[in-house]
Amino acid sequence: MRCNKGTMAFTLDKVVLWGRSFEEYVLMFSLSEEDLKKRILGCGDGPASFNSVLAKRGGKVISIDPIYKFSNSEIRQRIDETYEEVLDQIKKNMQEFVWNHIGSVEEVGRARMKAMGEFLSDYPIGLKEGRYIEASLPVLPFQDKEFDIALCSHLLFLYSEQLSEDFHIDSIRELCRVAEEVRIFPLLELGSRKSRHLGSVLNECKDYSVEILPVEYEFQKAGNKMLRVKSDKDTQPC
Repeated sequence: MRCNKGTMAFTLDKVVLWGRSFEEYVLMFSLSEEDLKKRILGCGDGPASFNSVLAKRGGKVISIDPIYKFSNSEIRQRIDETYEEVLDQIKKNMQEFVWNHIGSVEEVGRARMKAMGEFLSDYPIGLKEGRYIEASLPVLPFQDKEFDIALCSHLLFLYSEQLSEDFHIDSIRELCRVAEEVRIFPLLELGSRKSRHLGSVLNECKDYSVEILPVEYEFQKAGNKMLRVKSDKDTQPC
């Protein structure tokens, strides 16, 4: 989901929706089969298919996003309204991406629409089951350590220009409150530049075990690393 930040109420017409697949989540966050059996929270999942696919496999997963206040038809309409806009932006900035696994802009579009279609087919029942919850960082409606792993895809760091350093730090601390382990991907901001907040976040999170780890996924150039944060000190700090 593309960021929508401001002091006014959250509205769908200011958001560009772009959902990634279950397979991409597995690669982006280096999720093992054992990881997928744990209690997982997805932050800012938007119309990704991760929740749908994992739930069908018997996984324990909850996704949060402010767009979950809207109906299936409203979200579908917004996807249709912005789909070509996103593809046009990718075409204009093709030099920022790696085209090894995804060979063309058209292939990106097909893959994203397939993932978002999976989400839309699952969204009504997922709402009833409490798997999709309207919420957003930096304050989450969950108990301490309610989850084993919290995932944050394409929100923190990616929108460093729109989201402040304090927002990043507060959000990561909140994610560490509700989950034993936090994984964030990517560490680049828009334009395929290293996030301006990464150094400050690493400095401010010295109370945690922090690692930058390579992953087997790269679409943004040099965007093949995730941040893993744990509340304990059983790993070597970055």
